[in-house]
Amino acid sequence: MACSALRPGCVDLHIHSSFSDGSLTPAQILEEAVGQGLFAVSITDHDTVEGVLQLPEEKLLDSPHFLAGVEISAQIPGPFPQEGTLHLLGYGIDCKNKPLQKALATCQEARRQRNPQIVERLAALGLPISWEEVKALSGFGQTGRPHMAQVLVKNKGVASTEEAFDRYLGKGRPAYVDKFRFPAVQAIGLIRGAGGIAVLAHPFSLNLPPDLLERLVIRFVEMGLGGIEAIYPAHDPLQTQSFATLAEKMGLLVTGGTDFHGASKPHIRMGVGKGDFFVPASIYHNLLRALEKAKAPKA
Repeated sequence: MACSALRPGCVDLHIHSSFSDGSLTPAQILEEAVGQGLFAVSITDHDTVEGVLQLPEEKLLDSPHFLAGVEISAQIPGPFPQEGTLHLLGYGIDCKNKPLQKALATCQEARRQRNPQIVERLAALGLPISWEEVKALSGFGQTGRPHMAQVLVKNKGVASTEEAFDRYLGKGRPAYVDKFRFPAVQAIGLIRGAGGIAVLAHPFSLNLPPDLLERLVIRFVEMGLGGIEAIYPAHDPLQTQSFATLAEKMGLLVTGGTDFHGASKPHIRMGVGKGDFFVPASIYHNLLRALEKAKAPKA
């Protein structure tokens, strides 16, 4: 069910802007959120907070409730299987926090070094793409695989961005180059050090059976994890319930969002995912209460 007057209170706490691999600017995201009737949103760009910092104050005043966020790529700690991917969301962070900014700058430099290697691998596979075209798509934001996928579609090398990842750009595919990741304990520490709450993003992407996932979450809780993103478009109802139950068992918050990217994921709409998706405002309020509690002076 889409966000509408029939179902008020939708929130979307997982949105990417043009400062990472989304197609909308942060200001356009807020405008879209207003048009969708969203109650609250969070921009959670990959390994950068520049989009949040660029938002003009007047846009924030006219927008839905806004929570500063980030999504950090992290290493799955051993001895857990490494086939999946680990992302950690940070909510309520101080985007001007110096250690966080310094760490994210390291990520950006690693990304700049990685991109030419991917382009070289595509060329070796008979799929040459122009770096100028790729950069033009990213504009002033990060340049990465989603932009390369869009150029591959434009050049008719593939039929869709999904095919580009499935055949060439995804993890384990022939043009893939591994990316820089922080140790999980460091990523969680950066988020907490910036005054935020660390949340395990889309846990299905870890590709772990329930028993191993629970053991890994226990490790993360010891590191300072504060929540699990149980409500996510790629989670089926059984997964959503399982992840929410795990969060409750561990005393963690449940969060949710669409992982909206705009043009690079046209099947995902802000706030509503593929159409039958809903994250209630209570999720946002629970986050706010947890942030206020974490920042309250200790007695």
